[in-house]
Amino acid sequence: MPDSSSSASNNKKSVLKVRAATLADVPRIYRLSERAFGEDLASSTGMIQGQISSFPEGQFVVEYDGEIVGYAASFRIDEATAMRQHTWNEITGNGYASRHDPKGEWLYGMEVAVDPDRRRLRIGQRLYDTRIRLCENEGLKGIVFGGRLPGWARKKKQYPDPVDYLNAVVEKKISDPVVSFHLRAGFQPIGVLKNYIDYDPASQGYASHMVWKNPYADKSLTIKDIPHGLKESVRVATVQYQQRMISSFEEFMSNIEYFVDVCSDYRSDFCVLPEMITLQLLALEKQKLTPAESLEQLTRYTPRFVEKMSQLAISYNINIIGGSHPTKVDDGDIHNVAYVFLRDGSVHTQEKIHPTPSERYWWSIGAATRWRRSRPIAARSGC
Repeated sequence: MPDSSSSASNNKKSVLKVRAATLADVPRIYRLSERAFGEDLASSTGMIQGQISSFPEGQFVVEYDGEIVGYAASFRIDEATAMRQHTWNEITGNGYASRHDPKGEWLYGMEVAVDPDRRRLRIGQRLYDTRIRLCENEGLKGIVFGGRLPGWARKKKQYPDPVDYLNAVVEKKISDPVVSFHLRAGFQPIGVLKNYIDYDPASQGYASHMVWKNPYADKSLTIKDIPHGLKESVRVATVQYQQRMISSFEEFMSNIEYFVDVCSDYRSDFCVLPEMITLQLLALEKQKLTPAESLEQLTRYTPRFVEKMSQLAISYNINIIGGSHPTKVDDGDIHNVAYVFLRDGSVHTQEKIHPTPSERYWWSIGAATRWRRSRPIAARSGC
């Protein structure tokens, strides 16, 4: 059954954001580290303080509903040190980032922690993307780090040499949850690090030596020439959506989630859905309705539609232009409202100013009296 109440469309503030870590965050980052790695392997508060103090610009947290659910630590390092064999303790200064070099040409990723209860929010992807932006903005040569090989212990009989195991993952003969994630994020292995972490039984001390090269590093025109916070290009995916019979609101949302998932998998910045996409929900009605009754019924789905679409945008780390949906506004009229669901959880709306003659005649759709003036969506969308 649809929701028993419908309400006017209101813009919703962001609930998820990536920002620079501060010393005030240390206790919460420590608790996150405990949840992610366990008490024995968690970074100490002293380590976290050292990381933030050494290079404040290189430490990031992800906040979701005011809770820190992700943390990434990094520092700058010279090329010779970054590219040779090393251990985690050696290159990170035993976890304190004390080897940070303000003149280092490479950004070293020393740690990423994600709340195990929030893994469907693409937190790791957001943190890696933020590192890439930092690298581009600073004009560094690239990012380098040692990545776990958690699947190797189970495949050791088939691949006794970790180098062969890593190559098999690269060639997509097998899959490794960590290595495959790094490959999808645009990183490439340049070798294997020995004795990198001695307390990782699954990787048996080995790590993939991963790099991402900044395409702007050797060009006179760099990312700095682009207004801060904006991307040089934006990928937009449009959905051709076939209206068909459905048996529940959950099935309707499942259909939409499929397309959002595909768009996200292609690393699109925007997923664009058709206008009046929620008309499909009329398939749930057991009796024939007049045009006016149909629109009234659709407005009852507004709270659930907005909530579910916003959650999809957060979960798949993608901005969704959610078509439009008949929505009751404050004066009781029904307007055709366009919804934009951003990946940070914020929701933005605009009522249609010039309804078509058919919308006015058959559905009695009202017209908005003003255009909402605000910052461009692309500027707020994490693009």
